[in-house]
Order: sequence, then structure tokens, then C-alpha cells
Amino acid sequence: MSGTSQPPAADGAASWRERRREAAGAHAEALAARQRAESARARALIEEFLVAARAGGPAPVPLHVRSYDGRARYRTGLQGWYLRRDETVGVGTDGAFYVLTAPASLSARFRGVRPTPQDPPLVIGAGGKDGESIDMADALRRVLAGEA
Repeated sequence: MSGTSQPPAADGAASWRERRREAAGAHAEALAARQRAESARARALIEEFLVAARAGGPAPVPLHVRSYDGRARYRTGLQGWYLRRDETVGVGTDGAFYVLTAPASLSARFRGVRPTPQDPPLVIGAGGKDGESIDMADALRRVLAGEA
């Protein structure tokens, strides 16, 4: 018997681990592709919203970031529209989607905060508590109707 070959049970376990690793990789890629497709559809909705808003919808307002506990508001230098009544997400006049929350910070009170654009979801707040999620299309429609 040679010392370099593995027993049949070890070969089976290694083969199983490799198949699981490949399946996990394929699953992760499929999830990433689905998220990219959803973000592309959400971007298209935002572009339609921008056209309508510029043609006579509500004027953009200064966007602020709220602290996680909701007690503080920080300047951002951004203009846009809030998509939720709690003002935790918004769309800038540049069409970028922003999550408008940050940790409480004394320096942010003086310097402000510069949020980074995020990939927009089709459902804002998906996975949250009941009543806390809203379809992007519905959120944009509410803003145009002056309800947000």
C-alpha cells in the first residue's frame, strides 16, 4: 500500500466538500446577479422619477443624515428627496440612492456627513419589521404626489 493515496472514505469526503464549495459559489453568484438586476430596475425607476420631478414634481430639499438613535441630524451638502417618512433613505438630484443614517458623532455635528451612494433596492427596508418596507415604485410615487 502506498502512503500517498487516500482511503476511499477520505476521497468521498473531499469530493463532497468540493461539490458543496462549488454549489455555494454558484449560489453566491446567482444571488449577486439577482441583486444587480434588481438595482438596475430600481435605477430605471429613479431615472423616471427624476424626469417627472424636474418637469413639475416637488422641488428637492436639503438631505440630512440622522443618527442611528434618531436624536441628531447632520448636514450632507446633498439635495434630493426623502423616500421614507422617517427620512432614513433618499434620492439625490444626481439620481443616487442614499441610506441617510450614521452613528452619533460630535464631529459630524460640526463637519457634516457625506453619505456614499448605495445600490438601490426594489424594496426599501426589505427584511425589516412589518410595515417598514415599501416598494421603490410606491415610494417614488408618494414623493411625486407630495405624500412622503
